[in-house]
This record gives sequence, C-alpha cells and structure tokens, in this order.
Amino acid sequence: MDVSSKTSNDISFEDFKAQIISDYEIAFMSRACSLLGRKEVLTGKAKFGIFGDGKELPQLAMAKSFRNGDFRSGYYRDQTFMMALGFLKPKDFFHGLYATPDIDKEPMSAGRQMGGHFLTYSLNPDGSWKDLTKQKNSSADISCTAGQMPRLLGLAQASKLYRDLDYLDSSKFSNKGNEVAWGTIGNASTSEGMFWETINAAGVLQVPMVVSIWDDEYGISVPAKYHTTKEDISKILAGFQRDENHKGFEILKVKGWDYTALMHAYDNASDIARQEHVPVIIHVTELTQPQGHSTSGSHERYKDDKRLEWERDNDCNKRFKEWILESGIATSQELEELEKRIKRTVREAKKEAWAEFLEENLIEKKRLVQYINAASLKSPNKNFLTKIKNDLISIDEPIKKDLAVFARKSLRYLLGEKSSERDALISWLNNFMDVSQSKFSSHLYNETENRATNIKAIAPVYEEDLEKVDGRIILRDNFDKLFETYTNALVFGEDSGAIGDVNQGLEGLQEKYGALRISDTGIRETTIIGQGIGMALRGLRPIAEIQYLDYIFYAMATLTDDLATLLYRTQGKQKAPLIVRTRGHRLEGIWHSGSEMGGLIHLLRGMYILAPRNMTQAAGFYNTLMKSDEPALVIESLNGYRLKEKKPTNLGEFCTPIGVVETVKSGTDITLVSYGSTLRIVEKAAKELLEVGVDAEVIDAQTLLPFDIEHKVVESVKKTNRLLVIDEDVPGGCSAYLLNEIVEKQGAYIYLDSAPQTLSAKAHRPAYGTDGDYFSKPNSEDIFEKVYAIMHEANPEDFPNLY
Repeated sequence: MDVSSKTSNDISFEDFKAQIISDYEIAFMSRACSLLGRKEVLTGKAKFGIFGDGKELPQLAMAKSFRNGDFRSGYYRDQTFMMALGFLKPKDFFHGLYATPDIDKEPMSAGRQMGGHFLTYSLNPDGSWKDLTKQKNSSADISCTAGQMPRLLGLAQASKLYRDLDYLDSSKFSNKGNEVAWGTIGNASTSEGMFWETINAAGVLQVPMVVSIWDDEYGISVPAKYHTTKEDISKILAGFQRDENHKGFEILKVKGWDYTALMHAYDNASDIARQEHVPVIIHVTELTQPQGHSTSGSHERYKDDKRLEWERDNDCNKRFKEWILESGIATSQELEELEKRIKRTVREAKKEAWAEFLEENLIEKKRLVQYINAASLKSPNKNFLTKIKNDLISIDEPIKKDLAVFARKSLRYLLGEKSSERDALISWLNNFMDVSQSKFSSHLYNETENRATNIKAIAPVYEEDLEKVDGRIILRDNFDKLFETYTNALVFGEDSGAIGDVNQGLEGLQEKYGALRISDTGIRETTIIGQGIGMALRGLRPIAEIQYLDYIFYAMATLTDDLATLLYRTQGKQKAPLIVRTRGHRLEGIWHSGSEMGGLIHLLRGMYILAPRNMTQAAGFYNTLMKSDEPALVIESLNGYRLKEKKPTNLGEFCTPIGVVETVKSGTDITLVSYGSTLRIVEKAAKELLEVGVDAEVIDAQTLLPFDIEHKVVESVKKTNRLLVIDEDVPGGCSAYLLNEIVEKQGAYIYLDSAPQTLSAKAHRPAYGTDGDYFSKPNSEDIFEKVYAIMHEANPEDFPNLY
C-alpha cells in the first residue's frame, strides 16, 4: 500500500522554495479575503461574516496530507484548507459572503448558507455518484458547534468496511480502505457532547480518522478556563492515548505557528490513520483569531492588552513570514511585492463578485421599471405608481427582495383595472417569483427520476391457505432478502447484532452476514446516526437503528441539522440515503410511548417519515427505500411484532408506495384518517359504529412526509362530507398537521357538512400501565363517541345523545 508523501527531503531547494512561497501566497490570500470580507459586512453589502483568519498554517499542513478519496468534515474556519486544495477562489469567497443564489457563482451552497461553509460535489446532475476516489472530498458543513463530529465517525468507518469487506463494490468510493476522514473543530466546541461521543466511538471502532483541534484559547468571548478542565483539551484526552496493551488514539500536540512541525505532525498523522486505521487527534495550540469570533463583535471587548499583544506577535502568518526571511527562502522585497499583487487580486475578485451578484437584479430592475411605467400611463393611480417607480429607480444596488416588494405593491394600485400593461406586470411578477423562489427552495427532496415517490407499488403475493406468522418473522426474512440483494447494505444499533434487535426482527442475521454488516453499538444515539450519515455519503446503504422512538431525541440535532438538510443545503450536490429504523406507539409509560410525531414532521422536513400499521407494510417501505436513495425514518408499530400476519412469497420485492394513503374500509358517513398502531383501534371502532348505523370510511395515512400526494382523502370527504383525524400525538401535533393538509392544502373544506375535527392523546406523555395507556391515549370508546357526537350534531333525531 502506497502511503508515502513528498517531503522537503525528496525535492531540490528550488522546488522547496517554490512550495514555501506558494504556501505563503495561499495563507496571505486567505487572510486578505478575511480582512476585506469583514469590511464588506460592516459596509452592509453582506449580512454576516465568520472567517478563518489565524488558522492558516495548520490548514496548509492538513491540505498537504489530504489525498484523493479522503473526506473532510469540518467547520466554518477552514477557508485556507479549501483554498489550498483549489476548491475556493477569492471570487467564490465573496459570492459566499454576498449569498449569491447561483451554484455556478457561489459553489458552496448557492447562497443557502453563510460564508465559511464548504463542500465538494459528490453527485452528477442526474443524481448518480461521481468517482469519489479520484477527487478530494469535503462533506457539507453545518454551523452547529461539534455538529460535524458524528458524521465524521461514519466517513471514517466507511474506509474500515471497504478494507475489511472485499466483496463490496468500492469502485467509486474507496481504494481498499486507504482513505482518511479529516475532522476539524474549535477548542471550545470540544465541550459539546457530540465531540466526546464521537471520540469514544472512534476509539472503540478504531477507524482512520484525524481530528484537528484549532485552539486559540477562546470560544467566542469565553476563555478556555470556562470550557475545558485543566484548560488543555489534550491533557484531558490523554486517557484515550493508545499503548502496548490497549487500543485507542494517537495524540499529537503542535504549535499553530510552527510551519515545519505542523508539516511533520500532519504527515505522521496521515500515515498512522491511513496504514493502521488508528484514529489520531492533533491538538494545534497557540493559534489566534485576529478579528474575533465573527463580525457580530470585536475581540477587543473581551481580550486584555497583554493577550492582544501576544496575538499580534504570534500570528501564524507573521511567524511564517519571519521564518521565510530568516531561512533565506525569500527577501523582504520579494514578499512585499507578492503581498501587493495578492491584495490587488483579492480586491478585484471582490469587485467582480459584487458586480456579478447585482447583474441579474439590475436587468430585472430595468424591466420592472418599464412595466410599472407602462401600467401607470393607463391607470387613474398614475401618481402613486410613478412614486413607486421613482423609488425603485433610486435603488442603485437592488436585491431580489426589493424587486418583489415594488412589483407587488404596484399591483395594489391596479386593482380592478383591465389592461394588457397590467397583465404584463402580473406575468413578470409571477415568473420572477417562481424563478426566485426555486433558487431558495429547491432540492428539499430528490428531484431526479429516481426519487422514492416514483417507485411503483408492488403488492405482496400470498399462497392460498397460508398459515399466519408473527409480524417480526416477515421483517426478519425480508431483511434477509435485502442483505442478500444489496451487498452494500448494513444495519447497526443497540442490540441489533448478536440478539437480532430487541424484537428479533434481525434474528440470526449477524451469524449469516457477519458482525460488520449486522452490528451492535454502544448506547450513543447521536453517533449511531452520524455513522449512518458518513457511510451513506460514501456509497454504502446503512440502516441505523434507534431502539425506541423516544430515544431518537438524543440524535435529533444530528438528524435535523445535518441529515434532513443535506440535499437542500448542497442544492443537490451531496446525498446521504440513510434509513433510520425505530419502533414506537402504544407501549406503556412516558419513555416508551413513541408518539411525538408532531415534532418529528416539523423538524425533519427533507426526510421521509413513514408510519406503517403492520410489519408487511414496514417491509414494503424498506424495499421501496432501497430502490431509491433518500433518507427516511421508518417507525414500526411497537405492539405489532407478535401480531399474526400472512407471510408474502415475494419478500424483498413487494413495495409499499411512499406518499400514498390506503383505504382499509369503505364507508359513506364520515372519513376517519389515522396511522400506525392507532389505525387498528380505529378499525375496531369503525366496526362497532356499524351497530348504531354509522358507516365510516377508514384511511391509513401510511406516510406522514409526504402525505397523500394523490389527494385521495379529499375524494373520500367528497363522499362522506365529514372528517375526523385520530392519532396518539399530543393535541395540536400530527393530527393538526394532517387536518391542515386535508382541509387547506387539498381543499376539503368545500365538501364538509360538519366541522372537521381531531382526536389526539392528552397533552401529557402517557402514564404507565394498562390504565395509564387507556386514559392517556385515544381508545376505541373515545373514537366511537367522538364520531357519534359528530353524527348527533348533524342528525340528532337519528343519533340521540349517548349520555
């Protein structure tokens, strides 16, 4: 295995000199961008700035050891690293600062994230994978401190799997596991639980991961003594240091202004992680932050004169320049000329980026002025419209918001008027809003032909006179077919491996497929999800198991901030098709009730949320998801594993459609909508309602995100003219969401003869025991009486009061 790297011992002095000067050029250019970027924020051209100044030298060293196939999982200080790899040019930097909504001009997020958030492109335009082994890779950053750490674990673990499972198709994803996942984090953010959970898990798993801790002794305005025991993160991490008898980390400590020491440290770390698959921590100390945390404040407010003087003297760029001069690598005049040239380049890049940012807006401004002017000439409100037009003309540097506001206000003065000029203004506005909205709202979900909602339903096939089995058997045998078909599929979680999960839905599969594919983890939900995200980013098809739905909140930050937003914040340039498997609903007690659906459907937009009522449906959802490549949360019914179901003969093949409801009982009097375990209770109540002359239609929502894309529920309401949504979430939770979807989005209000209603659980979490369940969540009697009351209000003669 070739893990060598070219060092100063292998090259001539002239080549060495050229390398040093090139590094100084990048460091100085990055700093010049940071300094000028802050000015752009203070002049109002940009909203916010957060920069990488003070961290330039260690990032140059990291870039030197970073190879094709490697992945970065970092945070918003790493601009020098991205510049060193050629992914970020000064003009790109300023487009990011201005939030230019054009992926060709602002290649990091098309203006969807603030500057300092970086990525590379993993996907082709059709959503297929690029060859990640032939490029250097950066997973898409998030702002949340330490939020990059869980994903880092999975990025590193992928290399371990590709090395150890030689039958995996690694052609686009790995060179025999010879890749390193590089993480970066600020010293203060090591206080976060995500950091410690990731470090512990990486030590257990022994994955090729190098974590750089940029230590400038502050976290925003707060000094290290409030963040870190002993004020030294590597001291308290010392227990993770490997030795002859114990596996663990290699821990290196290096000063952030020492160029040669940094190069050696990163070269060493790369070799250890790449060759031995041992995780490494590099604690980079004595760094500075010359402009403070961000443009939101000045560090002079919280650093005393002595600290500020020390930072000026030990600025890594200053020390690097002094070392170059002392070593005779360049003269003072040579460096000054270089610096002048770079400053000119950066200023010109800023000027060009701002002009490009304005270009489209100025063109549209000119058109809008013409449309408003033309409409005003035929309007009795000409004076008002002329003022709007002149106010618009006076804006020299318009943004899209300005154009939308002026156009929409203009139309208020054209109310009731009929003219081709008014029609032309409306046409311009509609087109402008559609195009502009798409720039900020596309790619929440997959927009290619391979999206999960395009996977056609395939019905389960049954033999005649088939004996029913426990629902868990259907899940288990279906997973067996999936792992046999998809060799890159794997599942992991607490109790998922040796015992085959707590409900035996994976029974016997570890013995068949091995402990790397069907594996146990520690009790650490955040990094279970992080493992899944990282491995999915590298071409694997992970299923991350969270034992109970209630415990998913330990991982919620990673799910909502990272996984659910990934496709959106990269405008379709990265994907992580992670399936999150869990179980919930209808068990007893506060921590095992698993019905917090309202929170999930709002926090996890960008993922599919699927709530099957039985295990056949659940198996069909897994089959559908494996044919696509999108993230999803599947919530199996916790009380359904031992219920009897017919076992399909086409396991691994039948598909439950996503976004499609199912009518499980036809009726004429009222439409009842529910999902998951509650659906069975609704079915029971519907049978009992027949005894009093109420024929209810029962619809299983099946998928909550997305819900009923074919609008079948409104067709039911057209027939019944009444609607009740039932679930076991809290009042105003998922049932309110479903009601909004049906009544407002689908327009069912037109067809209602009675007020649409919801029936949910109580506002508190469910109490323990059978009685606690009965008095906490909707039961059959509640549903019966709620429906009967609706019918009584509509027809009290046929349906007199119950009591």
